[in-house]
Amino acid sequence: MTISEKVAYLKGLAEGLNIDVDKSKEGKLISVMIGILEEVGMTLEDLEESVEALGEEIDAISDDLSDVEKVVFDEEDGCGCEDEDFFEVECPNCEETLVIDEDVLAAGVIQCPNCKEKFALDVSGCDCGCEDEDDGCGCEHEE
Repeated sequence: MTISEKVAYLKGLAEGLNIDVDKSKEGKLISVMIGILEEVGMTLEDLEESVEALGEEIDAISDDLSDVEKVVFDEEDGCGCEDEDFFEVECPNCEETLVIDEDVLAAGVIQCPNCKEKFALDVSGCDCGCEDEDDGCGCEHEE
């Protein structure tokens, strides 16, 4: 039973009691309350319809966005990434963590966007034999 149906039932019960809504204070109160409940019920039904319509629109937009993502990112492998390698290095001057790509790594020198100091990148890797050839292997000798 919907809210509107319940309010209509309540209104029928009140009418069945033959309450004088013109002279009785209680009758006037009940009549006004039932009127308010009718408005609330209609508003709720309108909101439920709007929510359902919005849900359908969101589903349609989501499907469209998925199609756009497939075209833009060419998601053949499912992840949408282009296998581009990025590396994190720390500025020796301000200790800001920077994310660089292979081109910057190959150049060997970088200017920190935070402190504007230039510094050389060590691309030789770790020579401790720990199998981690990237900079910053975490070994004790790299403190």
